[in-house]
Amino acid sequence: MQDDFSSTDFSVHGPKAFFSNMPLSKTLTMNIDVPEPWLVEPVVAIHDLDNILLENLGDVRTLQAVYELEALLLTGHCMEKDREPPRGLQFILGTKQRPHLVDTLVMSNLGYWQMKVSPGVWYLQLAPGRSADLYELPSKLIAIDSLRGKLLHIEVQKKKGKEHEDLLNADDDNHVQEKTDNKGWNTNLLKWASSFISGDASLKKKAEKNTVSISSDLKDARQGETINIFSVASGHLYERFLKIMILSVLKKTERPVKFWFIKNYLSPQFKDVIPHMALEYGFEYELITYKWPTWLHKQKEKQRIIWAYKILFLDVIFPLSLRKVIFVDADQIVRTDMGELYDMDLKGRPLAYTPFCDNNKEMDGYRFWKQGFWKDHLRGRPYHISALYVVDLAKFRQTAAGDNLRVVYETLSKDPNSLSNLDQDLPNYAQHTVPIFSLPQEWLWCESWCGNATKAQAKTIDLCNNPMTKEPKLQGAKRIVPEWVDFDAEARHFTARILGENVEEIAEAIPPSSESDAPKPDHDDSSQDAKDEL
Repeated sequence: MQDDFSSTDFSVHGPKAFFSNMPLSKTLTMNIDVPEPWLVEPVVAIHDLDNILLENLGDVRTLQAVYELEALLLTGHCMEKDREPPRGLQFILGTKQRPHLVDTLVMSNLGYWQMKVSPGVWYLQLAPGRSADLYELPSKLIAIDSLRGKLLHIEVQKKKGKEHEDLLNADDDNHVQEKTDNKGWNTNLLKWASSFISGDASLKKKAEKNTVSISSDLKDARQGETINIFSVASGHLYERFLKIMILSVLKKTERPVKFWFIKNYLSPQFKDVIPHMALEYGFEYELITYKWPTWLHKQKEKQRIIWAYKILFLDVIFPLSLRKVIFVDADQIVRTDMGELYDMDLKGRPLAYTPFCDNNKEMDGYRFWKQGFWKDHLRGRPYHISALYVVDLAKFRQTAAGDNLRVVYETLSKDPNSLSNLDQDLPNYAQHTVPIFSLPQEWLWCESWCGNATKAQAKTIDLCNNPMTKEPKLQGAKRIVPEWVDFDAEARHFTARILGENVEEIAEAIPPSSESDAPKPDHDDSSQDAKDEL
């Protein structure tokens, strides 16, 4: 079916699809089913596509959205001759003039690797450093000349005299130094696209929106090593929380900050506002994505897919030059300089989480990890909360932690009774093989699990769901965190100014029914730390 879109208002003037007897009071999500090699995103949508209530759309009951094919996938499987897949082997992709535009590493899981590309001619080769020192692979010319993407099967072999050297257990941490500007593939691809496809303003604009660097005068205001913070949000409500989290980080942190957001689930409105917010407040950001591999057991509920993105692809979703990142929940308020956490010695462990508080005695009956299966499995280790954690990416890749987590996930996820709290259960279950450094308790406080006596020392406050009261997040935020109201007002005024709307319209964009956490666990919570399945 070929749809004809108006060039002025993006309305559809071609064939339409009509659905009758749709439930008016149920929360729905709009998504499209696309070919596997396609990466598609919404670029125009007035309504919240993650929380659609038809009864709120008026008598017309009509919703429109425009999606765009952002990129294609170049995927493959790499094997070492007569051996297991060379896990941790690093590839770079680019042109003859700029050989390093995209990078990735080979998983031990089927030797799988993935890169995001546009149509054109590309060169694939081993990354400089440990990979190129140990292995042989002639540069491969790859033509992306159709919308089907490309699947490659690659065989490599060790160089003579290097047969017994280990790729991962190296002193250099198996690290690729970015030789350009360390802004990821989008900035470099923008330079390439501008010279290769002259006059293509739409491609240039799309690449610019994925990566924003701040001006030199704003950089001078913040000194020191950049702190990298990673987060994910789905739906207008959690994007509202996300802006507040960003402001709370910037108000307390003195060093440069770069935020990394998973692009898959961001609304067009947020992607329109965030470049202006970055320039106004002096931070960098990058939008990242990774297509769920076909061989990995897929979750059916969108919420669980989002939880999985917090943990399953940490070794491959960031540029290989990035060495450390902190995950911060969208619905979290930061009350301290994040440089302290960024610089913390993790004692050689790839992950660092905060254990759950245990001083709110009213919640003792909900602490499932203190009894039964979890008590036996943990064998004295703490059960950690996933709302805030540090990833030493260099150590994470060097120890193949991502491969280990995916193996555990694949083993457990097919049982519907396992990994009910996916983003949290998985690292806690796997901590015998992927060790976790336990952060001091003050790094994460939430009212549901922690006593009020420790609130004053809290370095971050998370709006955890309370399985006892099921209080809506917005209501709890205003009551629990005094500074939240001012941050929210500031973010809403800024958003309204950028979008040319008034503050009341921005507030009304969040329907009251989407504030409730209990009824819709598959839609409403980008980081539900104490799920209702307890």
